[in-house]
Amino acid sequence: MTEITHLNALHRADKPLSVKVLFKGEEGVTRSLHIKKDGLLPEHTTSIPAILVCVTGKVTYEDESGYQTVLEPGNFQTIEPNIKHWVKGLDDSQLLLMK
Repeated sequence: MTEITHLNALHRADKPLSVKVLFKGEEGVTRSLHIKKDGLLPEHTTSIPAILVCVTGKVTYEDESGYQTVLEPGNFQTIEPNIKHWVKGLDDSQLLLMK
């Protein structure tokens, strides 16, 4: 049995963006993201559908279509394949990205 760990333990506090694999299963992967205030997950795409869940903090999610939303704890955003998108930290934030 694995001991209980906190998401903060996966990331260095001095980096504006940190992404770590939290769990990799046979059919998908979950990543833990730590984005500091004013940190940026740069523009990118995904080849498969994904979901981004805000655990703590507040971020802005934007995509190439002009869509923009603010995610706060408990909010989630579905991400469609092949759409350029990016995430900016409005506060120090923890997120989970599931594909």
